[in-house]
Amino acid sequence: MFNLFLAVFPEIFIINATCILLIHGVVFSTSKKYDYPPLVSNVGWLGLLSVLITLLLLAAGAPLQTIAHLFWNNFFRRDNFTYFCQILLLLSTAGTISMCFDFFEQERFDAFEFIVLILLSTCSMLFMISAYDLIAMYLAIELQSLCFYVIAASKRKSEFSTEAGLKYLILGAFSSGILLFGCSMIYGSTGATHFDQLAKILTGYEITGARSSGIFMGILFIAVGFLFKITAVPFHMWAPDIYEGSPTPVTAFLSIAPKISIFANILRVFIYGSYGATLQQIFFFCSIASMILGALAAMAQTKVKRLLAYSSIGHVGYICIGLSCGTIEGIQSLLIGIFIYALMTINAFAIVLALRQTRVKYIADLGALAKTNPILAITFSITMFSYAGIPPLAGFCSKFYLFFAALGCGAYFLASVGVVTSVIGCFYYIRLVKRMFFDTPRTWILYEPMDRDKSLLLAMTSSFITLFFLYPSPLFSVTHQMALSLYL
Repeated sequence: MFNLFLAVFPEIFIINATCILLIHGVVFSTSKKYDYPPLVSNVGWLGLLSVLITLLLLAAGAPLQTIAHLFWNNFFRRDNFTYFCQILLLLSTAGTISMCFDFFEQERFDAFEFIVLILLSTCSMLFMISAYDLIAMYLAIELQSLCFYVIAASKRKSEFSTEAGLKYLILGAFSSGILLFGCSMIYGSTGATHFDQLAKILTGYEITGARSSGIFMGILFIAVGFLFKITAVPFHMWAPDIYEGSPTPVTAFLSIAPKISIFANILRVFIYGSYGATLQQIFFFCSIASMILGALAAMAQTKVKRLLAYSSIGHVGYICIGLSCGTIEGIQSLLIGIFIYALMTINAFAIVLALRQTRVKYIADLGALAKTNPILAITFSITMFSYAGIPPLAGFCSKFYLFFAALGCGAYFLASVGVVTSVIGCFYYIRLVKRMFFDTPRTWILYEPMDRDKSLLLAMTSSFITLFFLYPSPLFSVTHQMALSLYL
């Protein structure tokens, strides 16, 4: 019983912390005695502290992870895979919150609910990662989506933000419906929702007739629902508009956190029990389509955030290579890819937020950044080179392992498409670097100094991206443990 409580203590803590922050915000922001103070920075720092304490609690529970624990009526599972995915999720949430404070001041943004919703969605994603049942998984995804719909539209004075929230609500509800339909078809055909039972049914018996077509359609619908959530082509149509319209910290959060939790769910659902030739072909197709569309569409972009949106779609294609392999090496390379992608994206969006002080919106506005702010230009260049996969940066290492996993399982075409799209991708990433170092802008922009939070964040992520190749073994051993614990 005590072990069970320790296993869920991080989630219990972050739920309670979020509720206390909500009550604190409501009571004090409407208080005449305190002259209706704007509490968003206050709640933001407390929220960041809550996330870091949750991280410590998760680390303190590490000895429990050596063997898998099922708890709460077998709805959730704790193992190495859950543990490391949750740590990565909490780190990316902490990074996102820490880059928000300057944005709150610049935009005179005083809705403290923003931080509360980010914490609630983080909590639901923690449950998603450890979910071991279709019902638990769907409920966690739904709570996460509801928080995202609101924070996408949180900048009320901007019609772009309102439009982004509305588009996300309509299309997200559509994908949730497809996902739920898939779960209900699987339950109708097998009478089971628990992943263990489903694995036994789907791998142990030859199912024929109407039941087999029901299971097949159920798995297909769940795959479509998941691919929609991770913005894989052809279910990517919502991403560029929503990434551009949402406030920049929300875009950063949307492009990292849900991908970590959804990929964890995909691995739990499909790799463990129901991975077959059909699913492999679906992931194979989506991977190739995402890489090609991400590379070609990004070339035509003139706005920085839209460029990053298409870059994100391309990177989802690269990460899906690991799913298409269906081997332990593939899963390991996928996990390495997600970890490095999360760090590069936090870095890129922190720089975009630093440039937002001077309203940099278009790629053309970056002209001569190297002359006015050389350190920021060099940091942005390192991130872009890493995105492009230029050695010896971390982005090259992640693509290298993904392509090698594809070659190892015989997917030569997939690896060759990946290499070609990486070369095409170099064009638009290096175009940004050329703009910063060699172009003369129409109007010279003087950049204000960056705040300390973002400076620290950029220093940590940039040093990791640059120095990862010197000592990559800790990440390798961790991802190998995670990949093995999926099968054990």
